Amino acid sequence: MTESFEKTAERLREAYSATPLAPLRDVLAPDDVNGAYAVQTINTRIWLQGGRRIIGRKVGLTAKAVQAQLGVDQPDFGILFADMQVADGGRLDPARTLQAKAEAEVAIVLARDIDNPFASFHDVMAAAAYALPAIEIVDSRIADWKISFADTVADNASSAFFAVGSEPRSLTGLDLRTCGMVMEADGRIVSMGVGAACLGHPLNAAAWLARTLAFRSDPLRAGDIILTGALGPMVALKSGMNVCASIGGLGSVGFAFEAGD
Repeated sequence: MTESFEKTAERLREAYSATPLAPLRDVLAPDDVNGAYAVQTINTRIWLQGGRRIIGRKVGLTAKAVQAQLGVDQPDFGILFADMQVADGGRLDPARTLQAKAEAEVAIVLARDIDNPFASFHDVMAAAAYALPAIEIVDSRIADWKISFADTVADNASSAFFAVGSEPRSLTGLDLRTCGMVMEADGRIVSMGVGAACLGHPLNAAAWLARTLAFRSDPLRAGDIILTGALGPMVALKSGMNVCASIGGLGSVGFAFEAGD
C-alpha cells in the first residue's frame, strides 16, 4: 500500500500544473483518514526537500453543514508554505490555480509553542500573539470539486494560497464569536458570516488543531500562522476579480485575482 500512497502523492503533485484528477477512490476509501494523511505527509516531505518552508497550518471542514456533506464529524488540516502567501492588496495570477474559490477566515499568529495534546481554548488564547483577517484561496486537484474527506485531506486540505491583513489585533477584548464577516468581489457582497460559524468560535478550531498536531508529535510553533476556518460560504473566483473581506474588530484584507505586470 505504501507504493500506492507514493504514486497517489505524485499524481496530486503533477495535477498542480496539469489536469485535475478523478476522485482518489482507487487508493483511498472516502473515510480513510490515516491513508489520506499519509499521502499528505509524503508530499509535505517532498516539498520540504525541494526547498519550501512551512509557516503555519490551516483548518478545514469547520462548518457542520460541510462535515455532514462529506459524512464526517471532524475538521481536517493542511500545511501552509511561505510561497502560498499573497500580500494584502497584492495580486494572484489565475494561471497558478485550477478551480479556485475564496473564503474569509480569522488568522491567529502564535507567540509561543503549543505542545499540549490536551490544549484548550484558553491555552490557545494564552499562546496567541495576535489575530488578523484572512482570505484563504482554496483549490482542488480533484476534478469539479467532487471530493470526499480522504480526497481533500490527501490534497493538503484543498489548500492553495492565502492573504492576511496588515494590522495585527490583540485578542484581549476581541469578540471572535459574534464578529461579523462580509466578503465582497468587485464591490458586490458575495459572502456573509460570523465567528460562531467556525466550530462555535475560531479558537475552538485552533485548539482542535493544537491537540491534533501535538498527538502527531508535530506541534504548533511560535510564529506559526493558523487559518482557523471559513466564517461564511466559499465563492468561486473569476479572472479579474478584486476580493476584499472585512471582519468585525479585525479590519480588512484583499487581493486581486489577476495576472501581474
